[in-house]
Amino acid sequence: MSVDQWLGNFENALASGDSAAAAELFGEESYWRDLIAFTWNIKTVEGPAGVRDLLEHTDAGAHGFHTTQEPTEADGVTEAWFAFETAVGRGSGILRLIGGKAWTLLTALDELRGFEEPKGPGRPRGVEHGADRDRLSWLERREKEASELGYVEQPYVLIVGGGQGGIALGARLRQLDVPTIIVERNERPGDSWRKRYKSLCLHDPVWYDHLPYIKFPENWPVFSPKDKIGDWLEMYTRVMELNYWGSSTVRSASFDGSEWEVVVDRAGSEVVLRPKQLVLATGMSSQPNQLALPGQDEFLGEQHHSSRHPGPDGYVGKKVVVIGSNNSAHDICAALWEAGVDVTMVQRSSTHIVRSSTLMDIGLSALYSEEAVAAGVTTEKADMIFASLPYAVLPALQIPLYDQMRERDADFYARLEAAGFDLDWGEDGSGLFMKYLRRGSGYYIDVGASELVASGDIKLVNGQVARLTADSVVMEDGRSVPADVIVYATGYKSMNGWAAELISPEVADKVGKVWGLGSDTKKDPGPWEGEQRNMWKPTQQEALWFHGGNLHQSRHYSLYLALQLKARLEGLDTPVYGLQEVHHLG
Repeated sequence: MSVDQWLGNFENALASGDSAAAAELFGEESYWRDLIAFTWNIKTVEGPAGVRDLLEHTDAGAHGFHTTQEPTEADGVTEAWFAFETAVGRGSGILRLIGGKAWTLLTALDELRGFEEPKGPGRPRGVEHGADRDRLSWLERREKEASELGYVEQPYVLIVGGGQGGIALGARLRQLDVPTIIVERNERPGDSWRKRYKSLCLHDPVWYDHLPYIKFPENWPVFSPKDKIGDWLEMYTRVMELNYWGSSTVRSASFDGSEWEVVVDRAGSEVVLRPKQLVLATGMSSQPNQLALPGQDEFLGEQHHSSRHPGPDGYVGKKVVVIGSNNSAHDICAALWEAGVDVTMVQRSSTHIVRSSTLMDIGLSALYSEEAVAAGVTTEKADMIFASLPYAVLPALQIPLYDQMRERDADFYARLEAAGFDLDWGEDGSGLFMKYLRRGSGYYIDVGASELVASGDIKLVNGQVARLTADSVVMEDGRSVPADVIVYATGYKSMNGWAAELISPEVADKVGKVWGLGSDTKKDPGPWEGEQRNMWKPTQQEALWFHGGNLHQSRHYSLYLALQLKARLEGLDTPVYGLQEVHHLG
C-alpha cells in the first residue's frame, strides 16, 4: 500500500467513524503519537487496539490528509511527511509504513484556525500611517500594558519561573495574544544562569538549543558560556515584549474552581493575581536536593549545595570535597582543579559518561549539526523527526549508537575504570538520553573533567558517606577524607515539589509524579506510560500545567502548551483523551 493510499483509507475511516477500519491500517507493533491534534493531550497509543480506543473516544474532524514532500524508503520503512486539518486548526505529521501498514504515526496541531500567529503576510504593521491626536507610541503602549497588567487587568496565564522554559512559553503566548505574566525570583532574565558557578556552560550544541522565533546567530559558539546565555535570555525577553516580573516570589497559590489566587511578593510589595491558568516552569534544576548527614552541624568548614557554588576562586589552598559524580560535580571539580585547588570527588553511585565530541558526531549530528542544516534539516524539521519516534522504540534505536560510542572511546573508558570510576550505560545500555528522559540525572557529558579523574588530578572516592566530623568526610567503610569545604552536587527534586510548596501537598499528590516514562528503571517506576508524566499537557489538577526540560524540549513543546492555553482562552471545546493517571504521589 502506498502512502497516498494509506492516508486516503485513514481519512475515509475517520469520516465514516469506522475506528475498526482505521485500526486495521496499523501493524501489530505500532505507535500513534498525538500532539494535541486529536486528543487535546500529548499521548501515545500502541497497537491497533490503542488506535481504536483513541478514535472511539475522540472526534477531531480531521480531514484533507496529503503528503507535503516525496516519501522516502530505507531498510523496508517508507517515511512520509503530510499535512491535514481538524475542526479547529491545521496540523502536520510523519508516517512510517512497514509492509503497507503503519509502524509509527505522528500527528501534531500546528495552529488554530482564526487564531494564527501574526507572521508572514499577517505580520503586524507596527505603525499605522496617518494623523491621530490620540495616538500612542509603541513605547507608550508597552508602558501602559506593563503598568496595568496584574493590577487593572488580570493575566489569563501566570507562568511561575522565568528561566529559559518560562521565557520560551511566554514568547509563544505573546504571539497568540494571550495575556501573560512571568514571575521570577531573580532580578533579571538570565540570572538563573549568571548566578551559577562560573565554569557552567551548555553541554548541548548550539543547533539543539535555539529559542522559538529567534535563532542564535551563525557565529554563536557551539557551546554557550552561562553568562552569554544569560545575556541572550535578557535580550530575548525584551525583544519579544514579554511581561516579565523580576525580583518576584510566589508566596502561595490556591484554585477556587474558576480561577487561581496567587500571592506574589514583587520587589517587597504584595500583589494578588487572579489568572485562569497557572504554569509551573520552575525547571528541573531549581529545588535543590539537600543531603542530610550526621555531623553536618559539627563540620567547621563551609558547606553548600552546587546551586549556590560561587566558583573556585575563594578556595585556593583549601581541601574541597564534592559529593556527587554527575554533570555539576564534574564541572565544579574541573574548575577547582584549574584554580589549583585540592579537590576530591565522592562517587556514591555509577554514572554514565559520554564524550561531548563523540555525542555530537554519533548521537546528534543527523539532526542537530551544521551538516544537518546544510542538508535541509532545519531546527523545526529536526524537532518533528525526533518527536515522531515514540519513547517505546527509542531504547532500541539508542543502544547501537552508544555501542558505537563505547567502541570509539574504549581507551578513554578503560582509563576511567582503571582509576576506580564506576561507569554505567543505563540499565539497558541505551545511554544518556534515555537516562535523561527516565530520571533526569545519572550522567555527565565530558568536556574535560573525566580526563582529570582518569589521571588522578581529581581525586576519587567511591562509596556512601556515613557522617561528617569537624574537618573530614567519613565514608561507610571507615575511610576519612580531609575537607575544608564540602559541595553537595546531589541534584534536584521533582518539579512537583514546587506544587507542594506553592499550592499544597494535597495538590502535589493529586497531580502525582512529574517527569519519567514509567520505564520501571531506577528512579522511574512503572507502569509504562509512554510519555513524560504531566509535562506540557493537562494534569489531574484543573488549570495547572508543568513546563520545562532542556532547551530543545522547551522550544518544541512550548508550542503545544501555548495552543492548549489559547484554545481555552477562546472558549474552544478541548475534550482531553487519556488524562494523566496518577500511579505515584508527588
